[in-house]
Amino acid sequence: MPEPTRTAPLFTVTADTLVVVDFGPRERQRPPGPYRRLFTVPGARAFTFGNLLARLPMGMFSLSAVMMIAGARGSYALAGAVTATGLAATGLVAPWIARLVDRHGQARIAVPATAVAVLGSLALLLCVHYDAPAWTLFASYAATATTPNTGGMSRARWAHLLGEDERALHTANSFEQAADELCFMLGPVLAAFLCGTFFPEAGTLVGAVLLLTGVLLFAAQRSTEPPVRRRTPGGSPVRAPGMPPLLAVCLATGAVFGSTEVVTIAFADAQGHRSAAGVALGLQAAGSCAAGLVFGAFGPTGSAGRRLTWCVAAMTALLTLPLLAASLTGSLPLLALALLIAGMATAPTMVTTMTLVQRRTPQGRLNEGMTLAVTGLLGGIACGSATGGWLVDHLSATAAYGAPVTAAALALLISLTARTPNSDSRQMR
Repeated sequence: MPEPTRTAPLFTVTADTLVVVDFGPRERQRPPGPYRRLFTVPGARAFTFGNLLARLPMGMFSLSAVMMIAGARGSYALAGAVTATGLAATGLVAPWIARLVDRHGQARIAVPATAVAVLGSLALLLCVHYDAPAWTLFASYAATATTPNTGGMSRARWAHLLGEDERALHTANSFEQAADELCFMLGPVLAAFLCGTFFPEAGTLVGAVLLLTGVLLFAAQRSTEPPVRRRTPGGSPVRAPGMPPLLAVCLATGAVFGSTEVVTIAFADAQGHRSAAGVALGLQAAGSCAAGLVFGAFGPTGSAGRRLTWCVAAMTALLTLPLLAASLTGSLPLLALALLIAGMATAPTMVTTMTLVQRRTPQGRLNEGMTLAVTGLLGGIACGSATGGWLVDHLSATAAYGAPVTAAALALLISLTARTPNSDSRQMR
């Protein structure tokens, strides 16, 4: 009869030493993945939850405002002008808010700035509902420009918590970019559902509540907040070595996003399936989100400046796929597939760009530097939207797909000049 397998530990004594031998089965434990290790950092899960809650409305507000204003006033021109005014105001106000955050702390500035932005959203809602004069819509929506850059503040916390750990910081930046893509993918869908299912003001109202709740939760996590540097030794991030061409890359990349969105809507409308444009653009964001997570799972290789050049080159090459799909086939499903593939280069490009922004921003000005990058993206989106719309009107939606390719090629040329000799040296925070 075979002897049963021993599972209990065996105790024995050798001279004056007690020896314990464990015969139990050994389980091999896998080392935790990069994202699991990232969220073992104390406080990381708490501030990330609040930040994601606050970031989701960023993809809701513009569409909600357009649906609310156009539905009540019957004018898409007015709705577009109001949202464009808010975008321009954000470009002027956001860097100033970020500078105050760097000087006085995230919680101290983000909460009152968010309160002003929420009041602006509620004022817009009331002005639309009670048929106030058109100028009140512009003034109300311009007040939302005080919304703090929650994504930048989250990246600043990661930089503070992770310090010199390049691999972990790369993973954190990749996660943040994937979160951006997810929020801008789900935000418009949620806004359209709320405005269409309940009442036209529902998207703006829910977005304001989510923003305020998320910022309050985020600001409450004081243990992970970067320390305040009241006297910042560095000058403006705009004048930092290597920053001007990097901000120009952001501007050109934003033009890629803006032109792609407008041209895709026009192409789907020409095919008689305008509503399918949202699905196609959602697939592009999904491809970017997935690529961002995969990109973050692997450690950075080579210099960041060289990585940026390769990422922008890949984005330029992949953006030729929608142009070919539109011009050679005219098929909307094939165009959606091409956008899915083209989107896979977006997140790696943005992750590397934000990494370089963090390195080149002067000490104590990190929020301001990243907000300037976001402002560049917003300005590029506005320019790209206008250019794409002009090409659609004067040429065709198919030919207009050359606009994002051209903008990406311009970003590639600029990225070559962005590689300064000290581009990869990290500045101490």
